Amino acid sequence: MTELGHVAWPPAPIRTERLVLREPEARDRAAAIELLASPEVGTYLGGPRPRDEIEHAMPGAPSRRPGLFIVDLDGAMIGQITLSTETGHLRKAAGKAELGYLFLPEVWGRGYASEACAAALGWFAGALPGEPVVLATQTANVRSLRLAAKLGFTEVERFEAYGAEQWFGVWTSATPSGCSLRPTA
Repeated sequence: MTELGHVAWPPAPIRTERLVLREPEARDRAAAIELLASPEVGTYLGGPRPRDEIEHAMPGAPSRRPGLFIVDLDGAMIGQITLSTETGHLRKAAGKAELGYLFLPEVWGRGYASEACAAALGWFAGALPGEPVVLATQTANVRSLRLAAKLGFTEVERFEAYGAEQWFGVWTSATPSGCSLRPTA
């Protein structure tokens, strides 16, 4: 599978009960910098990136690229979701789409990640039926492991990388009962 296969990008914004998944816009720059520079967000990702480095690398709007959704709550960016086949850091994922997500710490614990990821996976299942999605996270990242389970990812294996134990799981569009992955209109 190439970068999201034959899917036209960007899709129409995906609306859920509380959120909109959409393309990056210039108004997202400050929140994107905050997200990438956050010590809390960087805890299981090798640490935060220096703010001045991010500001220099992002002179305007965050980069638009296939598979990147901005998660918008009431007109403001609160996080981002990626579905990408550029998984060079993870050979186990080669040829499959990998789900990634980052949310601002002030919105953690409110179900936004679950809602947004379920909507993105629902879109993906409609756009590329039958294609699996993979997810890797540190086993120490308990919140991420709970989210993976809630979304219906199944553990494939655990392995050591980046100085920590990693969890690797797979999702297919055959979801567990009671877990709706279709976005609302």
